[in-house]
Amino acid sequence: MSNNTLLKSTLSTLYPRSLKHLSGTLSRFVEKRLWLKVLIAMFAGMLVGILIGPSVGWVKPATGAVIGSWMAFPGQLFIAAIQMMVIPLVFASIIRGLAASESIEQLRRLGFVVAGYFVFTTAIAAIIGLWVASIIDPGQYLNPELLTTQINFSTTPTETAPTYSFSGFPEKLLHILPSNPLDAMVKGEMLQVVLFAIIVGVALISMPTAQSKPMLDLLGSLQQVCMTVVHWAMRLAPLAVFGLMARLTSQTGAEALVGVAVYVATVLLGLALLFILYIATVSLLTTETPTGFIKAIREVILLAFSTSSSAAVMPLSIKTAEEKLLVRPSISQFVIPLGATINMNGTALYQAIAAVFLAQVFNIDIGLGGMVLVVVMAVGASIGSPATPGVGIVILSLTLSTIGVPPAGIALIMGVDRILDMSRTAINVTGDLVAAKLMDKWIGSEKSLEAELAEEQQHDLIRTKTGEDVITSP
Repeated sequence: MSNNTLLKSTLSTLYPRSLKHLSGTLSRFVEKRLWLKVLIAMFAGMLVGILIGPSVGWVKPATGAVIGSWMAFPGQLFIAAIQMMVIPLVFASIIRGLAASESIEQLRRLGFVVAGYFVFTTAIAAIIGLWVASIIDPGQYLNPELLTTQINFSTTPTETAPTYSFSGFPEKLLHILPSNPLDAMVKGEMLQVVLFAIIVGVALISMPTAQSKPMLDLLGSLQQVCMTVVHWAMRLAPLAVFGLMARLTSQTGAEALVGVAVYVATVLLGLALLFILYIATVSLLTTETPTGFIKAIREVILLAFSTSSSAAVMPLSIKTAEEKLLVRPSISQFVIPLGATINMNGTALYQAIAAVFLAQVFNIDIGLGGMVLVVVMAVGASIGSPATPGVGIVILSLTLSTIGVPPAGIALIMGVDRILDMSRTAINVTGDLVAAKLMDKWIGSEKSLEAELAEEQQHDLIRTKTGEDVITSP
């Protein structure tokens, strides 16, 4: 039997349970209006932060710092819990998504088209960010006094852009392949983890069913464990946002928040333009109407906004794609987990605007070459960054160093990153759903949506009777 025949045979008999069956608890968070609680907590945290900050003077600075640290503890716990689960959740979801593919040919076509689409749209998002930031020029509205109050220039020399040689490019490409997968997981090297997951997934579906089934069962259990911990963490979301905002506001002060208001408005405007582009693309290339699409994705977008993690809402994203956007399961179960990891258009747009904003603040002309470098870095950073809260502000320092802007300038925008992190996560998830809908239209299939859904219902009945997660019946 040839390898292609074996692959096709294995794919046609392995049926892992979809990740969407873990979306029940997520739906309850939407019903309880978690997003509204988070917004209220955010503004309450800003108010409390102002009251315990040095600008009001009700609390001594040392006491305020201690109070702020303890108030931020639930937020740090929330972020740590999400970060702890993202790597294993993404790893398991990508592998099981590969196993859910209809055929190896479909998998090959889908992989090439999805990869090209993700890189292209991420670059477009970064270009939109550069365009908006260049037109509005938010750096000119910043109070110059904030440069001395928020940044210690005596200990922060201006960074210069590193030099790159074309001869070192093969080594950079080779670095994508993890020589030690466990080390890549520990360090959070998401691009390496994704590539390793794809290799393992393809290897599993090329093996005989009896040998690959135990591994898929184990990964299914791993998914459930990860989502259980995520559900626990999400209960802390309002308290987490309250504490983080209180500490940041107490440290930076209300003046700093007002000083970067134009920057916040610029990022939100860019994200709004990207959202409009998504809606227009779906309306032009599919049968979805703008209002129908927005209504279909509303719940998952609100939940993504609340959690600031696209990985945490993957089960609900898959359920939304299949049941409301009518995307075939073989498409959604591969595109959504992959997109939650490497399709972060909102993050790329944010990286571009933040880089230009800080360059304007420091009166650094990055030029056309610098802008091209920002796009390249934004694409690379969004592809390789974990789908966890607050990661955008961390990887921004790499982009700033590359274009010669002092990374210490990040201190200016730390206080407003929470609202921007939540907003760009909502846009990231929207991009994943748009990608799933477009791939469903562009990638052909031997089975219709109705046939795949009917087959999935039949498999669920078998799972109920047998108690198995991965079934092998034809």
